[in-house]
Amino acid sequence: MTLQELRYIVALADTGQFGKAAEMCFISQSTLSTQVKKLEDFLGVVLFDRSLKHITLTPVGLEIISSARMILDESNRIRELARQTVDPMQRTVNLGVIPTLGPYYLPHVLKQLHGAYPHLRLLLREEMTPHLLSHMAEGKLDAGLLALPIKETNLEVVPLFREPFLAAVPAGHKLASEAHIKIKDLAKAGLLLLEEGHCLREHALEACHLDGLKNEEISATSLETLRQMVGMGLGVTLIPILASGGPSTEVSQVALRPLAPPGASRTIGLVWRKRSPLAETMAQLANSLKQALPPDTLAEG
Repeated sequence: MTLQELRYIVALADTGQFGKAAEMCFISQSTLSTQVKKLEDFLGVVLFDRSLKHITLTPVGLEIISSARMILDESNRIRELARQTVDPMQRTVNLGVIPTLGPYYLPHVLKQLHGAYPHLRLLLREEMTPHLLSHMAEGKLDAGLLALPIKETNLEVVPLFREPFLAAVPAGHKLASEAHIKIKDLAKAGLLLLEEGHCLREHALEACHLDGLKNEEISATSLETLRQMVGMGLGVTLIPILASGGPSTEVSQVALRPLAPPGASRTIGLVWRKRSPLAETMAQLANSLKQALPPDTLAEG
């Protein structure tokens, strides 16, 4: 049994198809099939149920794949630990970021990071928090830029900055005439939220001191959709300040105003696996991101 054979079965488990798994491993489909069967014969068990169009793991296959992932993760850890003696910032990092942050935060920091670490290559993946956490657990992502708190105990978490919320109301709404909008008034004015799965939804409910919304008929799939819905007069919402363009502005029929009392915000952090082989890289990256504070945000700690 070799590390390469373990990579083959993990690729097949991830894709569910011999053709796609072979492409991931840069080998032919017949070679992959032969190697998987060879490993099954060596172990004396069937790892994959091939009776369906989409290949699935058998019960024992699930356990073996879980162990294979850990073995491959440790082998990568050994290799990366050796590489860190050269330069921990001279490598490729697979970085996940939540959709309500990436388009607004990354343009601010990527140029600075490239200037500080010209040999650091960031491969970015934008998804909602549960998916990013799952990808990190599987080793598909090295780290994530997420809104805190994160409940998982197997992750290192470094808070980077606090991002205040702004009230977003239709430009013709009576609240738009206020210099500051009271949170209690916003909560009563038809609060619009992102759909389930977006962490910003929970942060908005928490900021407005709500457990949930009764009879919610409309929810948005993105911040830009949410902004357009507000502009159409369908309701009001909270917008993170990086996505707003400034603390007091009016864009596309949407008036953005500071909240009263102030303080409603979310904390953005960098997280990675505790036993990550890129721990030193992540620590330096987190330190650089903390120093590159975006406009209108607040230093954390």
